[in-house]
Amino acid sequence: MKNTVLSKLRNLDAYPKVNEDFFTRSLSGGIITLVSSLAILLLVFSEFRLYLHTVTETKLLVDTSRGETLRINFDVTFPAIPCSILSVDAMDISGEQHLDIKHDIIKKRINTNGDVIESKPDGIGAPKIEKPLQRHGGRLEQNETYCGSCFGAEQSDDDCCNSCEEVRDAYRRKGWAMTNADLIDQCKREGFFERIKEQEGEGCNVQGSLEVNRVAGNFHFAPGKTFHQSNIFFDDLMSVHKDSYNISHRINRLAFGEYFPGVVNPLDGGHWTHETSNGMYQYFIKVVPTIYTDIRGRTVNSNQYSVTEHFKDLEYISPNSQPGVFFYYDFSPIKVTFKEEHSSFLHFITNICAVIGGIFTVAGIIDTFVYHGQRRMKKKMEIGKFR
Repeated sequence: MKNTVLSKLRNLDAYPKVNEDFFTRSLSGGIITLVSSLAILLLVFSEFRLYLHTVTETKLLVDTSRGETLRINFDVTFPAIPCSILSVDAMDISGEQHLDIKHDIIKKRINTNGDVIESKPDGIGAPKIEKPLQRHGGRLEQNETYCGSCFGAEQSDDDCCNSCEEVRDAYRRKGWAMTNADLIDQCKREGFFERIKEQEGEGCNVQGSLEVNRVAGNFHFAPGKTFHQSNIFFDDLMSVHKDSYNISHRINRLAFGEYFPGVVNPLDGGHWTHETSNGMYQYFIKVVPTIYTDIRGRTVNSNQYSVTEHFKDLEYISPNSQPGVFFYYDFSPIKVTFKEEHSSFLHFITNICAVIGGIFTVAGIIDTFVYHGQRRMKKKMEIGKFR
């Protein structure tokens, strides 16, 4: 019974053995064996390297997230606008506005060669005023609380403007430009306009971040503080700085969210100037939410974006239009996910078997052709038919 089973198993052998007495070894066979072995070694090594490297799987999903915020990181250089008059504003379609943003922003004064003169966080208070004037015009008496005039921009009798910055804010809330700049006592004592004059010819590098709602909106860099009047945005220093603003700029970095491997921010490193530099540079940005998961399982929620650029010369649009650099962003309803992972081990083994089996099969076919070709040539030579 045992011998019968073993006999049946023996009959199933798909690899019948040839007696060693009938083996014939040839030089061509040895060369083909050596070449095929080297090819197998190289391809197995290549497959092993591919197995060790990660692959990134990409998926597209509908973005169902809501109620989130977005962090915008920027680093922009203006070679011809001084820091003293450059402001950052942000607003969105929900009606939320942030004018002359100062937190999380650093301004660097630069000279014509691009060297940094001074670097400090924005929003540093005005210098202390020695013997400030009271609202009624006299000197501040002992134990008397200082309450500076807002020069007609007070919203109530108790409003006080104790610095040039507070006067500008009061004017902006009223929708007024500073046409009476020479009459503002706080600005004269703080040397605000002298500081603007001193910084003429300088440039400014602005870097920092904004935390905004995850809805369509815009942020922009503009000379002076922005105020709103009759659905138009104006510059509160239009009467102070009457010359054309040169808003040529270089975007060193603009990112919507955290960095992740492979992200490309199309505006990074771009330098834009125009024959007529007094105008509105507009960037229309489509933000694509992106989730990146690395091989260790760490997840980064970030964004990619595409951009379209446009320039408007102020001479050919409304004379009240504000010069500046405007970034209009909107969100794609599609979310992209990237996930790093290793190739399947079974897939790796399958590829190895395919490499070994395929090369041995091809090498065997080549060896057969070479061997029989050589035999035929040898026979013809023996009978004198080969010339």
